[in-house]
Amino acid sequence: MELVLAVGIGALAGSGVWLILRPRTFQVIIGLSLLSYAVNLFIVAMGRLRTGAPVLIAPGTGDAAQYADPLPHALVLTAIVISFATTALFLVVLLASRGLAGTDHVDGQEPDA
Repeated sequence: MELVLAVGIGALAGSGVWLILRPRTFQVIIGLSLLSYAVNLFIVAMGRLRTGAPVLIAPGTGDAAQYADPLPHALVLTAIVISFATTALFLVVLLASRGLAGTDHVDGQEPDA
């Protein structure tokens, strides 16, 4: 399972970086979203993925290593909210830039063909 998760994180991160390097603004936004998904998945994976493990520890139940760690989930929830707001800001700025420049090329002008 760890290998499949690592390949998935690598594919998301690689696709995100490739899209960030593209010359169109929509591709850059999608690339940033994919990269943030890869980071969120990595953070959750570092929190010891366990199926069926309770999150809350009852008093006097023993070893805390048998329980799921809620901190990565809280960090990812916060990151999702922040990335949503950042994506909305990028969309507004890039749409305004497209309106002013007349193109959606990241340099502001179309390359000579």
